Amino acid sequence: MRILIVNAGSSSLKLRLLGPDDELLQSWEAWPDDQPIADVVVHRLVHGGTAFRDAVVIDAGVEAALRDLIPLAPLHQPKALQALDDVRRRLPDATQVACFDTAFHATIGDVAATYALPHEWTTKYNLRRYGFHGLSHSWASKRAIAMAPGVRRVVTCQLGAGVSLCAVLDGTSVDTTMGFTPLEGLVMATRSGDVDPGLLMWLTSREPDLADALEHRSGLTGLAGTGDMRELLARTDASATLAVDIYLHRLRKGVAAMAAAMGGIDTCVFTGGVGENSAEIRRRAVEGLAFLGLSLDDGANSAVSGDADISSADATASVLVVAAREDIEMAGQARRLLAR
Repeated sequence: MRILIVNAGSSSLKLRLLGPDDELLQSWEAWPDDQPIADVVVHRLVHGGTAFRDAVVIDAGVEAALRDLIPLAPLHQPKALQALDDVRRRLPDATQVACFDTAFHATIGDVAATYALPHEWTTKYNLRRYGFHGLSHSWASKRAIAMAPGVRRVVTCQLGAGVSLCAVLDGTSVDTTMGFTPLEGLVMATRSGDVDPGLLMWLTSREPDLADALEHRSGLTGLAGTGDMRELLARTDASATLAVDIYLHRLRKGVAAMAAAMGGIDTCVFTGGVGENSAEIRRRAVEGLAFLGLSLDDGANSAVSGDADISSADATASVLVVAAREDIEMAGQARRLLAR
């Protein structure tokens, strides 16, 4: 079985063709037009709401439900659905499967998932903390357990254009930083993360494009004009320095909160574009988390290639870097679904 993985993110489109053993095959662009590239196409969908808690074959009813969820993930859901349309035209006979970033967090208990809002609202509108980046968090936590056998309390740090953390206890998500939408939580490339709701109500009558600003013009971009962490780290001006400091401050607070949700931490995992590629962000984040037993080996941190343990010899909790492989996670979910 050949599986085409379609991952339409907020700032990228990744296509990967995997063989029966998850080996990476010839690229989409090089495949002849007259040959079917794949038997199964697996699409990453950011939001599954309360209806979708596992992978599902996409039919007309599923697609309609996914379109109804666009307001909850306006950066991602339209792009994923457009990719579905495009790929289906190219591969009309392939089975189309959806995997959900919210599904991994369906195990979060009511204490972590419930907003302190009127009960009639939460019931009427299905208001809860859904969490996102679940495919990445699931893969990273599995790799952490494989790399450090016996660990139980894992904090996974998905640091990319979108940023979120997850507390994974015995392989199960028990808390995360994103909520009803991907806006909640840490500072991101263009998203604000947590903001006082009173401040937002105050701004509503003054800034008519508030929703767009929170999604597209806030976060690092709002603070310093760009969401590119590499550019910010290369700059020395005050706004860039402040933006990075705020990013790290929120990140360290978040890791500590995830550890508290599990009564401690055995492993902290960095993944995603920034998490995998920025030794400086990893170093500065971990420096502020020494009280949790985290400590880096500077040489290992500077020389990361692929999955790596970058902990110092005297650390009581390990620090890992895991390459994001949402494609393998998605392929595995599709195989399990289609084998039923």
